Amino acid sequence: MFDRLTARLAAASRYVRRIERREAAEFRVWVEETNNLLHLSVLLLLPVLVVVITELANAFDELLPVLLFPPLASGAYTLFADPGGKYSDPVRFVVGLTAGATCGLVALGAETLVPSVSAFALVTPVSAGISLFLTGVVTWTLGVEEPSAFSSALLVLAASEGSEAYLFGVVPRGPGLYVVSIFVGSTFVAATFALWRGKFYEQRARYLYGTTRADDHVLVPMRGDTALTTALFGARLAAAHDAGKVVLLDVVGDEEVAEVERSAVDVGGPSDRADSSLPDDVDGIADETTRRAAAESAGRLEEYAATIRTRVGVPCEVVVASGQPARTTLETARASNCDLIVTPYEEDRGLLSEFVRTVFRDPTDAIAFKSVSDRQRWRRVLVPVARPGNSAHAMVDFATRLAGRSGSVSVCTCIDREVERRPAENTLSNVVEAVDGPIETRVARADVLDFIEANADAYDLVLIGSSRDRSTASRAVAPPTFEKLRDLECDVAVVDRGTPR
Repeated sequence: MFDRLTARLAAASRYVRRIERREAAEFRVWVEETNNLLHLSVLLLLPVLVVVITELANAFDELLPVLLFPPLASGAYTLFADPGGKYSDPVRFVVGLTAGATCGLVALGAETLVPSVSAFALVTPVSAGISLFLTGVVTWTLGVEEPSAFSSALLVLAASEGSEAYLFGVVPRGPGLYVVSIFVGSTFVAATFALWRGKFYEQRARYLYGTTRADDHVLVPMRGDTALTTALFGARLAAAHDAGKVVLLDVVGDEEVAEVERSAVDVGGPSDRADSSLPDDVDGIADETTRRAAAESAGRLEEYAATIRTRVGVPCEVVVASGQPARTTLETARASNCDLIVTPYEEDRGLLSEFVRTVFRDPTDAIAFKSVSDRQRWRRVLVPVARPGNSAHAMVDFATRLAGRSGSVSVCTCIDREVERRPAENTLSNVVEAVDGPIETRVARADVLDFIEANADAYDLVLIGSSRDRSTASRAVAPPTFEKLRDLECDVAVVDRGTPR
């Protein structure tokens, strides 16, 4: 009874841990999209900033009045929501808000030169108008236009003890301290933003994108006539990381064993064997021919491995296994600690072969490589991106690994209407800005298939996604783009980001 209860608790614990790992992996995939990361940063960081500033306001009530919260909160949102935008410069933020508050302070003094329409009002229309006018002139002249500057210019008027003020004279204590408070508060927010942007946001590929810190142990199933070229392709990807390595896999099947057996045994049977070193019994012959087939396969793989070590300079191992090809490939990937499978592209009646589809269904990242030119270096790479996300980041990362410093990467997306151009440009900017390398972005008003076919000749390789995130019904109605590509003059690599385990 106790043992059965312990076993159930252990099973429940494993199930909960498995769910937690899957949820964590799915969250990482979700947060890889830049817009989601920015929303999360705003959600978490803005309340923390307000809490810290509130604590300072409580400790130094005269230095940091509560009226500075509105411009700081709205300005902080502008910074964190669009870190690469026009208004996301820490210096512009501090100078703009301080200049706005200073203009409001000057407006209080300038009001004495114009008859007041509301003499008994705390904030008069004249001072409000002058404050905004001066703010616009000053920020425009200094090149520090900042939306929150106009709110700080108006709120400084509310900090006055009355409508009386003196131009260049003794200014009431409230507005003067408000300007100082704006400067101190905006400096604190700007410093926090600069730290977050420099140490985390601009380095997010290092912390968040799985391919930049993984996908350096590459398993290559040696299948078909392009096996060596595919292995060199995988080796180029692995060589981009110091810890990279390549594992060449050959699955010995019944055909290979039968071929070795035919070369060693006559048709008449074991008693008429041509090779006298074979055992007498049938089972012994089968075991020996399997061993010899594996040895021949290992010899071929070692030759390929030597070629890869010489040309690419990356460690290369060989594995010979037997069994069902797809299942054995996936099991070998896990056993050899490989996080990326690069397999030759295979078709069956114009569609992806069952072997490649099975590899794509596994959680391990995978690439199906179609070689049409026997090329061994890929310097010019085209990356069509349909939508932001982890697949897009993975393709751009792979492209920069292949192109190197001397190559070039073009990341493109296609739109249907001209009104979609600016959002598409922002999307591509978010995808590529976290990755180092020579990258250009292109937005084309065209069908993606037509665009690739028209431009493929200028590139060595097209990296395209497997469309795994689309539903089965959607893929049935409109097949993935990679299945429609025909007769391109460049190589094609279909990238499939594995689903969380």
